[in-house]
Amino acid sequence: MSGSNSSSPAAAAERAAFDQPLGLTVHSLPVPQEAALADEVRTKHGRWKMLAVMLVCAAPVVASYFTYYVVRPEGRRNYGELVDPQRPLPAVTATTLAGKPVPLPSLQGQWLLVSVAGGACDARCEEHLYLQRQLREGLGKDRDRIDWVWLVPDNVPVREPLKTAVAQATVLRVDPAQLAQWLAPAPGQALSDHLYVVDPMGHWMMRFPAGVTAATAPKVRRDLERLMRGSAGWDKPGREGS
Repeated sequence: MSGSNSSSPAAAAERAAFDQPLGLTVHSLPVPQEAALADEVRTKHGRWKMLAVMLVCAAPVVASYFTYYVVRPEGRRNYGELVDPQRPLPAVTATTLAGKPVPLPSLQGQWLLVSVAGGACDARCEEHLYLQRQLREGLGKDRDRIDWVWLVPDNVPVREPLKTAVAQATVLRVDPAQLAQWLAPAPGQALSDHLYVVDPMGHWMMRFPAGVTAATAPKVRRDLERLMRGSAGWDKPGREGS
């Protein structure tokens, strides 16, 4: 009978496919130089992302200082004189009235409203100390962000009633020569004629005109309020670790 020894076309096709070698796709291995280049690109991208995060975190500090020192709307005037360049707290050691040593840089971390006068403390000195306290209290919820400081450049004893009056102040005796290398009065004035402002980073940055009185104190307060508003995003009450 015809076709007894022949296979169907479907069977023949299946057998032919089975006899063919397997088709394999061969992938080339990565070139070491290309892998290193890819790693370098990823590293650079990671560094840029980290830098972007750091800039976002630092933005409030930069913005507040830029706003206060650079952006000056027309018609706005500071009562205090900005110090340029700013002067950092010197690495000197002062002493309390009880004789305890205190490094001046330890005052960093708070805004400081500073007066300078000898231990005898005449009428002008007493008025400055009174105004310092009133100006600080007048800042309301921001008063805990600023300390009032009396620097005494001599060894004259301070009267007991006055010690009680400045119990909330930071009172330190400082060598007059070292103090003169940091703070400076306006031409023709003495150190004791002014009130000074030091920022939380320890930089003397503002000096108020000589002879601040109760009549001119509102102008001082306005400058202090601007400083508190401008630094509210990054400055908090109290010193780190205290």
